[in-house]
Amino acid sequence: MDYGSNRRTSSQVNVGGIAIGGTAPISVQSMTNVDTRNIILTVEQINSLAEAGCDIVRVAVPDMEAATALETIKMIVKHVPIVADIHFDYRLALECIKNGVDKIRINPGNIGDLDRVKQVVTAAKERSIPMRIGVNAGSLEKDILSKYGGPSAEAMVESALGHVKILEELNFKDIVISLKASSVPMTIAAYRLLASQRSYPLHLGVTEAGTLMTGTIKSSIGIGTLLSEGIGDTIRVSLTSDPVNEVATGIQILKAIGLRHTGVEIISCPTCGRCQIDLIRIAEQVEAALKYCKKDIKVAIMGCVVNGPGEAKEADIGIAGGNGVAILFRKGEIVKKIPQEDLVAELLKEVENF
Repeated sequence: MDYGSNRRTSSQVNVGGIAIGGTAPISVQSMTNVDTRNIILTVEQINSLAEAGCDIVRVAVPDMEAATALETIKMIVKHVPIVADIHFDYRLALECIKNGVDKIRINPGNIGDLDRVKQVVTAAKERSIPMRIGVNAGSLEKDILSKYGGPSAEAMVESALGHVKILEELNFKDIVISLKASSVPMTIAAYRLLASQRSYPLHLGVTEAGTLMTGTIKSSIGIGTLLSEGIGDTIRVSLTSDPVNEVATGIQILKAIGLRHTGVEIISCPTCGRCQIDLIRIAEQVEAALKYCKKDIKVAIMGCVVNGPGEAKEADIGIAGGNGVAILFRKGEIVKKIPQEDLVAELLKEVENF
């Protein structure tokens, strides 16, 4: 099944040259975890994220010093769209817009009276800057929590639509919406419900997902389920880890579901008692070496003669292990036999020459 063919129809916004929604490719986002006021560290991390394949980077803006720092940050990292993450203070939004950010994440119902919201909307319109309304299950309004008896998919959607209504009444529709919970089922239910009611682009994510392993699992299930249903236009994997791992995980989710086709896809078997080469070490070394390779190829690293030759032949490049050696395949044809100690180097050379 082509999961891109059943995609929900949504409006489209432009974030510093990256389109979100409509027929645009699903973009990958992440967020810096250094102090935005430290310009050098922030720029270094943004560049690392961009190198890893991140399309859009969000930064925290806790105070006016951070908002002011964004002017310099934007001057340096012109190649990466920057989103300013703002809570409660409309003046921070105005400063960030003035300083050239490409999008703001803000909930208009939390920044004061209507006049303050109008000021932010006017500034955003002048610069053609979209806004993301970001609703989290852990920070819903008290009246909504009271109405629903606690966080729920319905409560999250009602909160989001309340913020949307404020912007719509000011004739502002360059909106992206996110509905994130630490519960995967609640997250999925909230996005499904909103997707049936509005056509705004949706930013997918499972918030507070956890450490690298648990967060990857929860995000893959939550984000992957929604994308397979055609729901979602941009994603952020939230991990208690280096943000670069968020980007790598997001890209792998898109590749696994067939929504991104750039970069090497590695297929490797889980190993068993038949394996006679150090397959785990070999696979880890090859994966690390090809992490940023942009070639759209499939590489198979297989451990034995049961499924190995068949899988290796189906890949662009593959190896099937034997007794301390492996057969190297290229487009289904046997190239040569390679001793275990030379496997990684020979396989990488084959990829380079492909």
